[in-house]
Amino acid sequence: MKIKTNDKVRLIAGKDRGKEGKVVQTFPAEGKVVVEGANMMTKHVRARKSGEKGQKISLAGPVQVSNVMLICPKCGKETRVGFKLEAGEKKRRCKKCNDAID
Repeated sequence: MKIKTNDKVRLIAGKDRGKEGKVVQTFPAEGKVVVEGANMMTKHVRARKSGEKGQKISLAGPVQVSNVMLICPKCGKETRVGFKLEAGEKKRRCKKCNDAID
């Protein structure tokens, strides 16, 4: 996958289109990523002990990786990701400013 954990991304499709956030988790097998503050879902948690109350917890759900675009840390624009071979290893590159991402 071209998107990795801790990348800053912008959602380009879906109910949260236009939101920006950091990638918290990736699922390469399913082609999904979890973006902080996007695709929020509520989960009902049952009380564990007697006298305790149950809760509603907000969680960020996974989003298809095709619905997010990487924001280049150098130029600050949303961009596609390319790869270039440098010193025998693949490096990610911004397609707009042609600068190394990491």
